[in-house]
Amino acid sequence: MEMRTIGGIPVSTVGLGCNNFGARADEEKSKAVIAAALDAGITLFDTADSYGITKSELILGKYLKGHRDEVVIATKFASKLGDDDSSGGASPRWIRQAVDDSLRRLQIDVIDIYQQHWFDPDVPLEDTLGALQDLLTTGKVRVIGCSNFTGAQIDDASAIADKLSVTPFASVQNELSLLKQDAAADAIPACARHDMGFLPYFPLAAGMLTGKYRRDEDLPEGTRLAGARNSPFFAPFLADEMFDRVERLEKWSAERGHTILELAFAWLLAFPEIPSVIAGATRPEQIRANVEAGGWTLSPAERDEIGALAAG
Repeated sequence: MEMRTIGGIPVSTVGLGCNNFGARADEEKSKAVIAAALDAGITLFDTADSYGITKSELILGKYLKGHRDEVVIATKFASKLGDDDSSGGASPRWIRQAVDDSLRRLQIDVIDIYQQHWFDPDVPLEDTLGALQDLLTTGKVRVIGCSNFTGAQIDDASAIADKLSVTPFASVQNELSLLKQDAAADAIPACARHDMGFLPYFPLAAGMLTGKYRRDEDLPEGTRLAGARNSPFFAPFLADEMFDRVERLEKWSAERGHTILELAFAWLLAFPEIPSVIAGATRPEQIRANVEAGGWTLSPAERDEIGALAAG
């Protein structure tokens, strides 16, 4: 598998999003997915303390033991943990507690990429970046990143880091797919300005870009959209307009001997700012399909053509 870098750390161009662990995937299913990822050459495992309300980190810690030299572990802080009102946010107090808790759950001595899960309007970025610098200095984390930041917030964070002479964010992790392209016009240009990596999550648009959902057909049992068809977040993926866009993309990729899944990965990896595509999985066969899909290379012109086709 091709390797790129985040803050100088080499990562596989296909990463594993571990948000399903401890939630949609129990421990045994998660174990099988982790094993398949290791076998397929995936090195980037991305989680958060809030995934499964700490269960994802615990599962990763248990099943990545013995593989520490093979993997890059990324986790996040700032989300509230269940009903614990004392948790969450980006204050120095919570950062100090959250990092130690994550290290313990993951059973590691250092977190490779530590990310602020959400922008916190109640805590000055100066305070957050200062606390993260302490973690870098003490060796608890290797690289820092953010998630769900706008381009303007990325600009602000970079300016503050420069003013304070502290380490800036090396990456941002935001939603991006052919069906949700907002970040391509906002956060990705900010990454280019500040030499940051962009890690896309939901790259397959809740499964719409895998080809498993068909217009006027029942939703496959056990899939994400079948379990959340009435969710205000997921329901829009099933609109007729979404199927129109998917069918155009399927036709374009089929004419070139590829699947829409391959197109979804190829389009993202055609952005030089993207070092790795974070894709979740609940079954080993999804891992293998994702890794195979990462092998198609598009030109910048093809990337722009496909983006316009998907949006139009």
